[in-house]
Amino acid sequence: MSKTHDFLQECGTFFLTTINQGRPAARPFGAVMELGNELYISTANTKDVYHQLVSNPQVQIVAHKAGTRDWVRIDGTAVEVHDLDIKQAMLDTFPGLTKRFDSNACKFFALFKIAEMTSALNTNGAFVPLT
Repeated sequence: MSKTHDFLQECGTFFLTTINQGRPAARPFGAVMELGNELYISTANTKDVYHQLVSNPQVQIVAHKAGTRDWVRIDGTAVEVHDLDIKQAMLDTFPGLTKRFDSNACKFFALFKIAEMTSALNTNGAFVPLT
């Protein structure tokens, strides 16, 4: 797994920032999956964040490791994924999502790949750009 994904997993909660009517909008997320060296996040297509991702797919993800000064910043483009196998992989990775989405074909289940991703990791005072 990538250093970026590992760091997000260690943090537990990360913040996804989208654009909402020309202004930044950030909210906490917890489920992130890496598959084929790409990051995936999920949401419900009934939420504002879904509509923001569709209308302007430019996103930033930021996470901070509690009790440290370590952080990660990820920039990318959110691309909606409709592949049921990849959606199933997300449900398998985070079984808690099945409380909201009863199957990979649930009409409310939206999955996004973070494409064109760049990331930067700061650990122990050392800033490291990652790809």
